[in-house]
Amino acid sequence: MNPTKFDQDFVKKLIKQKEGKSLDFKNKITSREKIAKTLAAFANTSGGSLLIGVSDRGQVRGIDPEEEKFMIETANREYCNPEVNLSFHEIKLTDTEFLENSNEEEITLLLVYISPSLPLSIDFISSKGDKIKYIRQGDRTIAIRN
Repeated sequence: MNPTKFDQDFVKKLIKQKEGKSLDFKNKITSREKIAKTLAAFANTSGGSLLIGVSDRGQVRGIDPEEEKFMIETANREYCNPEVNLSFHEIKLTDTEFLENSNEEEITLLLVYISPSLPLSIDFISSKGDKIKYIRQGDRTIAIRN
């Protein structure tokens, strides 16, 4: 899922898909360690997309894309070995359907595409130095025990 056209219709379709093996919604990134597990899991499974600025229930909230990029890039550098291959796409929404509960004239979302790696080739390195493999199973990120 690496589309070239990121518009409001694309976002609507993505939200209707719901979270799963290759799609996860995040209001915002609050923990670098937690998001690094998700990055590693997507890469170790078959790749996927994070849509940041959208709740688990598909409610559009919006975010500061630079802050979210910083959190994800830092998480990738600090916790993923080797680093996951990422691409970032800002999506600006102006449709009144998305703005109905907002005082803003537009809302920005961030779509992060995580490329697949070789199966189970990405280690998550915990703050204690433990190497853990993560994969996606349905809409969950789970650790694989060796």
